[in-house]
Amino acid sequence: MLLRWLALVFVVLIAALQYPMWLGKGGWLQVRDLDRQLAAQKESNSRLKLRNDALDAEVRDLKNGFEAVEERARAELGMVKQDEVFFQLQQPAPQADPSISTVASGPPASLPIRPAADSPQPR
Repeated sequence: MLLRWLALVFVVLIAALQYPMWLGKGGWLQVRDLDRQLAAQKESNSRLKLRNDALDAEVRDLKNGFEAVEERARAELGMVKQDEVFFQLQQPAPQADPSISTVASGPPASLPIRPAADSPQPR
């Protein structure tokens, strides 16, 4: 009888010692969860680093050269140079029935065109 009580006390003691290792602060379950969070944060950091590198390259282009500034002005602001002729073309909408005539819808296409410097004059 005494041995059964002694065995029961040892089992309870072992369980009490194992509890903090598995479920307590700094236990295996919390470490596994923190490892998952760390992996997700590393993934997020790598994506943000790629984005930051692209933005850094764009900032360097804008600071050092006029091509990037000119490209942005044309694409985002619709600007043209002083000696350019600006043509705005409208794309016809695809028609389901050829007998029906409709006006083109959608955004028009814009193309800046520079005149040739030494173009021959017609006679």
